[in-house]
Amino acid sequence: MDTLSRIDGLNKRFGIAGVAQVAAGNGGLPMVRVNTKAATAEVSLHGAQVTRWTPAGSEEVLFLSERSYWDAGRAIRGGIPVCFPWFGDKADDANAPKHGLVRTKEWRLDSINALDDGSVTLVCITESDAATRPWWPHEFCVAYRITVGARLRLELTVINSGKAPMRFEEALHSYLRVGRVQDVTVRGLDGIAYLDKTDNFREKMQSGEIGFTRQTDRIYLNARDAVDVVDTQLGRIVRTEKVNSENTVVWNPGIEQTAKIADLADDDWQRMVCVEGSNVQTAAIELNPGAEHTLRVTLSAVSA
Repeated sequence: MDTLSRIDGLNKRFGIAGVAQVAAGNGGLPMVRVNTKAATAEVSLHGAQVTRWTPAGSEEVLFLSERSYWDAGRAIRGGIPVCFPWFGDKADDANAPKHGLVRTKEWRLDSINALDDGSVTLVCITESDAATRPWWPHEFCVAYRITVGARLRLELTVINSGKAPMRFEEALHSYLRVGRVQDVTVRGLDGIAYLDKTDNFREKMQSGEIGFTRQTDRIYLNARDAVDVVDTQLGRIVRTEKVNSENTVVWNPGIEQTAKIADLADDDWQRMVCVEGSNVQTAAIELNPGAEHTLRVTLSAVSA
């Protein structure tokens, strides 16, 4: 079956007239387009990646690079990539795919449902297979529930479907669109220790709000509370709320690092900030056979 026929079959099975449809997105990759009174959004089945979300009365919340690749086996730059079962580089294999195995896989669409409050929930699933086992020997199933509405709720459930315990890292790598990063502050992390990846992972203490003048790459430890991205140029606050997340990652590549990233324009660093609900490093999750763990991240946007 060719790609277009397969996409048409998915739309006939799961599409909801006037609310949600499965269509060919950039590069012909299958995507789900949601359009309701509460919000519009796009979710690529490649990586189960939310690439756009615009709540009613607001501007686009997510950053998506115009230079992003849209090819099977390559990551989409922007939106909300799913990082699993490791974050960043794999500790024991420098040749392993960065940020894990699932952001470059096509996930299986399991359901789309319209809810009474005007929001839409879709569920995507991926599992261990012959492509994942050479990199990571564990058996797993990951179910991702995405609820598109006035708020964007993301629930990533990992199930250990094997016979041995497994330890994994996870992150929902949210790229938030901003007017000008120099006019942005991040609040909610004052007084929290963090690992500074730009300084050999030295542990430091956050004092006050976070501002951006150069590359910023930090893993905040024991950071469970809501975090606000305050954008004076766009006149809005984007809030990240989390459940079952011990870390908050804050990243902006800055001008020098951006120049090394082929799928970012030279000035894209000024238009995005990543705030990521995660469990990484010493907060990695241990799951016994048959057990499951759910990470929940909810995004909302309000006028500043």
